[in-house]
Amino acid sequence: MKRKQPKPQATRRYTVGIDLGTSNTVVAYVEPGTDDIRVFDVEQLVGPGEVGAQPLLPSVRYHPAAGELNPGDLQLPWSRATDEAREGSRDGSRDGSRDEPPPIIGRLARTLGAQVPGRLVTSAKSWLSHASVDRLAPILPWGAPEDVAKVSPVAASASYLAHVRAAWNARFADAPLEQQNVILTVPASFDEGARALTLEAARLAKLPALRLLEEPQAAFYDWLFHHRASLGDELADTRLVLICDVGGGTTDLTLIKVHIDASGEPQLTRIGVGNHLMLGGDNMDLALARLVETRLSQTQDGQTRLSAASLSQLVERCRVAKEQLLDANAPASVAITLLGAGSRVIGGARTTHVTRDEIETVVVDGFFPQVAADEMPRRSRAAIVEFGLPYASDAAVTRHVAAFLKRLAAQSRDALALSSQSGESDQGSEHNDDHGNNADTLPVPDTLLLNGGVFRAQPLTERLAQTLGAWRGEPLHVLHNDHPDVAVARGAVAYGLARTGNAPRIGGGSARSYFLVLEGDQGICLLPRGTEEAHEVHLDDRVFALRLGQPVRFHLMSTVADTRFAPGELADLSQGDFVRLPPIATVVQRQHATDADERAVRLTTSMTEVGTLEVTCIATDDPPQRWLLQFELRRNEAAAATDEAIESGRHPSLDHAIELIERSFGARSSDVGPNEVKRLRAQLEQTLGPRDNWDVALLRELFGALWERAKRRRRSAAHERLWLNLTGYCVRPGFGYPLDEWRVEQLWSIFDDGIQYIHESQVWSEWWTLWRRAAGGLNEDAQLQLLDAMDFLQAASIKKQKLPFDPAKVGYADMIRVQASLERISVDRKIALAQQLLERLRKPSENHQTWWAIGRIGARLPFYGSAHGVVPPEVALPWLDAVLALDWKKVEPAAFAAVQLSRMTGDRSRDLPDEARETVIRRLEALGAAPAWVRMVRETVALDEADTGRVFGESLPAGLKLIGGA
Repeated sequence: MKRKQPKPQATRRYTVGIDLGTSNTVVAYVEPGTDDIRVFDVEQLVGPGEVGAQPLLPSVRYHPAAGELNPGDLQLPWSRATDEAREGSRDGSRDGSRDEPPPIIGRLARTLGAQVPGRLVTSAKSWLSHASVDRLAPILPWGAPEDVAKVSPVAASASYLAHVRAAWNARFADAPLEQQNVILTVPASFDEGARALTLEAARLAKLPALRLLEEPQAAFYDWLFHHRASLGDELADTRLVLICDVGGGTTDLTLIKVHIDASGEPQLTRIGVGNHLMLGGDNMDLALARLVETRLSQTQDGQTRLSAASLSQLVERCRVAKEQLLDANAPASVAITLLGAGSRVIGGARTTHVTRDEIETVVVDGFFPQVAADEMPRRSRAAIVEFGLPYASDAAVTRHVAAFLKRLAAQSRDALALSSQSGESDQGSEHNDDHGNNADTLPVPDTLLLNGGVFRAQPLTERLAQTLGAWRGEPLHVLHNDHPDVAVARGAVAYGLARTGNAPRIGGGSARSYFLVLEGDQGICLLPRGTEEAHEVHLDDRVFALRLGQPVRFHLMSTVADTRFAPGELADLSQGDFVRLPPIATVVQRQHATDADERAVRLTTSMTEVGTLEVTCIATDDPPQRWLLQFELRRNEAAAATDEAIESGRHPSLDHAIELIERSFGARSSDVGPNEVKRLRAQLEQTLGPRDNWDVALLRELFGALWERAKRRRRSAAHERLWLNLTGYCVRPGFGYPLDEWRVEQLWSIFDDGIQYIHESQVWSEWWTLWRRAAGGLNEDAQLQLLDAMDFLQAASIKKQKLPFDPAKVGYADMIRVQASLERISVDRKIALAQQLLERLRKPSENHQTWWAIGRIGARLPFYGSAHGVVPPEVALPWLDAVLALDWKKVEPAAFAAVQLSRMTGDRSRDLPDEARETVIRRLEALGAAPAWVRMVRETVALDEADTGRVFGESLPAGLKLIGGA
């Protein structure tokens, strides 16, 4: 018998950097034992049946129609039918059967997407950071017809990484990518949610073990590596570097402080990172496409606005034209042709021209205007909003740079050794004041590093450098990055080399010392200032009690003081310059059902490369049992201030209020009659003030008290009715506050129990009101169960089925309000529900408030649900016609329903036609409706407090601000 030979073991360990960009994915690597960083040419389809290896893999997917391409033309070298690349793309896709053509990734996909509308997936990375959609749902290509297969943003990102992995493994069979030292870059402004989704995409692509690095840092690492032999000379006159990274989808800003040590070597420390800005090359392409759209002749169906699918095609063509017209050897003009669809691909083609001067106006002046240093971003909502993405409301990169520098003025003055606002001067301030950098002006960095594909265009590079130079009073030192398209991937490799001491490193460690707040004014040092990133700090001499299975809140404070604190050292937080940071609220889950409520743990801490403080709790009696806590240290100052206000604002009468709740719902059977139970709400208002003024922190505290006593809610009909009323009120709207997901999850556990007093109409009413108030915190499965239960009750009532209670008492009107509030159910269920309601509205006896439900179901902008769950415009139009047929003076909810059905979002895949919205505007003006309502139909604006209350059904808690994109 022949002995089977073992597979060769991978021995080589490459350091690999992957830039998963909005426009392109780039891979760089260095072989073990060398410092020769190379760009990996990724094999991809560059034409039907033609494979080429290129340094850029366009981050796009094309979903071909059945029979559109010959299967033999889609073969890639490493496997049959591109199984490796399809592995990642199948997850999260819809209609992804094996009979469909596989998606095409890379150069050919981009070419086909510019020819055929509605089949190209672009900007998946931008969608990863868009919290107003379900990023795990199959929603891309956005606005594509129903017959086009869809994929989630996470799965699309995974497919690009899977393609890279397959191409790498085909070339380096003895060194699989998943076994190498892989560094994946992300925008510095990505929040923890977007970073987690990026890691999930990597996991789907079978790259589970990798390290994240911020893109602006990676770009600087590339420059540092190339100048490593002469850094002292290159940075001799530099004290502060601004890295401006404008890519396809985001603008990332970072400040690096440069300190020359006694040996003449520069020491580099990152001191600031900008907020998330969805602003980049995609916005420029879209702005140009909108200009071109106005010039094209009318479309075949007579409309002047292109469909979302056709606009996507036009954007791809405008991207090519933009790059040509911003080139050093640009022609005077470029022709842009928009092809027709289907049988009219040739006959329906339309062509117009864009000139070099127009590009200057749209792109250079529009996105990099020469503004004053004190000009801040505008908050107008008349911004570019397309394809469901909430782009930055102000497209001027220069204004965002000014705002960033203003926010970090104190740190910048320190780095530049400028005089402070108080008039105190630091060494070297007189010299710098000569250049306009004094205490009364914006401190402007002396050095600029530009990165991102946008800055391949010399006019954009020159404009930004000129604007910053004007602010500073003299030109900045510009660090040239010769190949911005590949700099981030190369820089990720350089970072990997720096970690092993083989290249310059951005160091200095943590700029602050971090403390866990204990009782009183005491705190314990978790991470001393100067601790290097990824370095673990063990607090072995301290033991803590970790509460399990209950909501807990961990508080942090920090200081920039030079005092040397040791890990585990106690400090008096009332003395010195300590700053409160946003706390972390969580439920630390038990790992085993038999675990006690508390476990004794020791702590190990570290700071990640993306600015997260990780605290690992290790069980003292069983070290393999660990719980990871992650503190996001870069949440904006407004969030920190809000958290601090909530923490310090505990109502002084809360304990007395809980005593009142205990009297009615406590463990002991108090002598409390029905009348006293009914007075509990009034007693709480007498104790705490009018309940409309109860803020969200107080409400959640009261919810906790009520939930602890949920088992005693059925003592009487009065008990049950009041408990449902108060609990629903205290949890509304079911989301938006730390741990609301956990609270609603606990609340949902009583749904199957139903109510005890089934013959009491008031109890039924409060039951449905509770679920309407909590609906925003229910997942899709729970909402479907809720809807099915209501459908059953309504059907049983219509069919006069025998029920153990009177169907007339279950509260039909209350159920309708709940049904209309279920934004996570499928579009098909929403349409079916609305059709049922419209049938009922044919009866004169139907409650007029049902029109409120029609507007809510067909709303263009969800209150909390994903934007991809909006009812299509062609379905909503007949509903609007029905509303327009009403007498709005007699049917009070009609005007509000019309506003919701026709509200302007800026996303043409959701917006109704212009003529329909104009009709609504005329009716509103004739009615004398509030100007805010007219604006909502005419332009993209946010709901004010009163209108949010109308949508939700009542006012939101004080202190709770819902943030959602258009």
